[in-house]
Amino acid sequence: HGSIMYGWPGEGAGRRGYIKARPRLAQHSLANQGIIALMRYDVVDLRDFYGKGTGVMARRLIGRAIRATWPDLREASLLGLGYAIPYLRPFLSEAARIASCMTPLQGVLHWPPEGPNRTLLAEEGDLPFADLSVDRVLAVHAIEHSENPREMLREVWRVMSAGGRLLIVVPNRTGIWARVERTPFGMGHPYTAAQLSRLLRDNMFTPIRTTHALYMPPTRSRTLLAAANAWEKMGGRWFSAIGGATLIEASKQLYAATPEPKRRRIVIPARLPARQTATPARSRRINSR
Repeated sequence: HGSIMYGWPGEGAGRRGYIKARPRLAQHSLANQGIIALMRYDVVDLRDFYGKGTGVMARRLIGRAIRATWPDLREASLLGLGYAIPYLRPFLSEAARIASCMTPLQGVLHWPPEGPNRTLLAEEGDLPFADLSVDRVLAVHAIEHSENPREMLREVWRVMSAGGRLLIVVPNRTGIWARVERTPFGMGHPYTAAQLSRLLRDNMFTPIRTTHALYMPPTRSRTLLAAANAWEKMGGRWFSAIGGATLIEASKQLYAATPEPKRRRIVIPARLPARQTATPARSRRINSR
């Protein structure tokens, strides 16, 4: 359960209510791939995962990669999209403004538990923020669960400032984590780095930097979890393409032409003229000389 908030939490009035996630089985529309049924985690499942051993380690390793990409967010506004709250906490005392936007398909939770609420609920194609109002967008457990990733990215493009940055974290299609369904990285639609880069370019973003994380297997073994740092060092050096998570930072294309909406061609039959009664032609007199 959580709150519905409109705009930056804590700024202005908001309408509050309790939100329950929709069923986890949803239809995911992908261009040229038809309709695919995807299983997804809701906010309670995600909270529970990140509260246990495997999730704690995943949060630490991915969080390290995020911090390496964004070492300083002072005076910046930061928006989390999807279930990004495990990775937003390090920026609470640093960023000028922070909000976490979750979708009705996941549900929403009050966060942080020890202070004013910073979460809100919104449709992925209708974010309650003004144009050019966000400096950084962190999307985690978002794109791979989106019913329309193109619409989501276009909306992110709208709210992001001219010099803003988008950082997307998705399950790596070539990694082990995408093949194990007991973690949220085994749900949704995984991407390779090339696929995600192409999706970003098609929606007016320019990929800047690609990194990977989660080289350890998705295990519950305390022994293997204790060796996570060694896995990460070895994987980053020798097996960079098989990390369980792919992270891509992208900037906004300022001069990209926004495609016009497709126009449907409607053919309307022409109205036939009223039927007229034929009149006999006048006979022509030919004068003979």
